[in-house]
Amino acid sequence: MLKDIADKIKAEIGKVVFAQEEMTDAALTALFAGGHVLLEGVPGLAKTLWVRALSRAVCADFKRIQFTADLMPSDILGTKIYSLKNGEFELRRGPLFTQLLLADEINRTPPKTQSALLEVMEEKTITIDGEVYELAEPFFVMATQNPIEYEGTYPLPEALIDRFMMKLLLNYPGVAAEKNILLMHHENRSGKRPEEHTIERVCECADIAAAKDEINSVRVEDSIMNYIVSIIETTRHVGPVAYGASPRGSVALLLASKSYAAINGRDFVIPDDVRMLAAPVLRHRIILKPEAEIDGLKTDTVIENILSKVRVPR
Repeated sequence: MLKDIADKIKAEIGKVVFAQEEMTDAALTALFAGGHVLLEGVPGLAKTLWVRALSRAVCADFKRIQFTADLMPSDILGTKIYSLKNGEFELRRGPLFTQLLLADEINRTPPKTQSALLEVMEEKTITIDGEVYELAEPFFVMATQNPIEYEGTYPLPEALIDRFMMKLLLNYPGVAAEKNILLMHHENRSGKRPEEHTIERVCECADIAAAKDEINSVRVEDSIMNYIVSIIETTRHVGPVAYGASPRGSVALLLASKSYAAINGRDFVIPDDVRMLAAPVLRHRIILKPEAEIDGLKTDTVIENILSKVRVPR
């Protein structure tokens, strides 16, 4: 059962990442739904540690790419190199050939390299010299960007932003959790990374792939469908919004709601699932008018107002 798997993974991650339960819930929801996550938070909030812990818990391949201004598409995709030994061109795979990918500071690389992620995030395939390579399941991208340092960055194109199922905002852990972090590092006598001697394997990658069958069987009443459509439609017509969410946003909200319901042990979606996930799924898909941004209006505030206006099904 998906709930049992999710609970075990959360317990293992919770051994090394403290006070980030909301982020863990949302990220696992996206993972099981086949989506990707864009994380926004200052450096040092355990983003890399979280993905490493997940990779150990599910026994999956993990790679990290530090995006920089001089990174080229071939650096992350791979390239074909002529082999003198075999007399043929051989593929040298890039770091995108993995299962769990941490795309660190994704907005520091130019649009040419950013666009190399479009195909792999949507189709889960990589095309090199006209040859298509399929990636192993699961393929999960967690990308990060720094919210306070924009010098030398390149804004993500809307087509790439829309590929992310959710955008999560990471906050500081709090005093008690930070003390636990200090104790964990103080008591680590081995010198290894915390996840290397703490995290146990609780499932296989095949279990995550199989979980999609359980998510697909989650029931969604017609009233819930109408609720999702009403929320998305309203994002396109409220005053402060220049561009609302696309149909991909509707699909993402539906799939995320089904995944969240399954993780919580239900085979049906309730309105609270949709309300809970509306902000993570929509905050990066709504573009505010310039005058609204000048006035300091936040996208999350607009989403809260929309949820208060749309009638909740009973």
